[in-house]
Amino acid sequence: MVIKGKGPPMEFVSPFQILTLIVAPAVLTNSSSVLSLGTSNRFARAVDRSRALYDKLKVADSLTPSEKDIFTRQLPLIRLRALLLVRALTAFYTSVGAFSATALTSLIGAGTEMYGYTSVSRFLTVLAVTLGCLGVAGLVSGTGLLVRETWLAFKFLEMEVHMGEELPAQ
Repeated sequence: MVIKGKGPPMEFVSPFQILTLIVAPAVLTNSSSVLSLGTSNRFARAVDRSRALYDKLKVADSLTPSEKDIFTRQLPLIRLRALLLVRALTAFYTSVGAFSATALTSLIGAGTEMYGYTSVSRFLTVLAVTLGCLGVAGLVSGTGLLVRETWLAFKFLEMEVHMGEELPAQ
């Protein structure tokens, strides 16, 4: 079936082609949303940890010198962890928006192509690809930030294990 419009005639676009244009960004939107949720939980734990550190340092008289030293060294690290998590969340939120916009732009682009508006369709194709690339860049950068934050969390664990090793045997 050939559809006629303002541009040259085109072949009928299968509903599966249109669904493919929409489903791929939808799956990536879901991935970004899941990563956002997990990162939000990690951020909440980092905030809780910073409050616990501050509370421990308020009563520094009850701490051993080693504990006080470790907790004091952890303060800038917890700030860095929180900063990395906020940046990762920003990247994931950007991805969610970009992938959602990609799906909508692809749908509109398919419709304009069906009705022969080829110049509009070409512009929307470029826009959809650009938005998709922005979304992927957000996923990749956010994931990289999470990897860095995970290593900082591991450093915290090492500090606390070291502190536990210094405790007298009971």
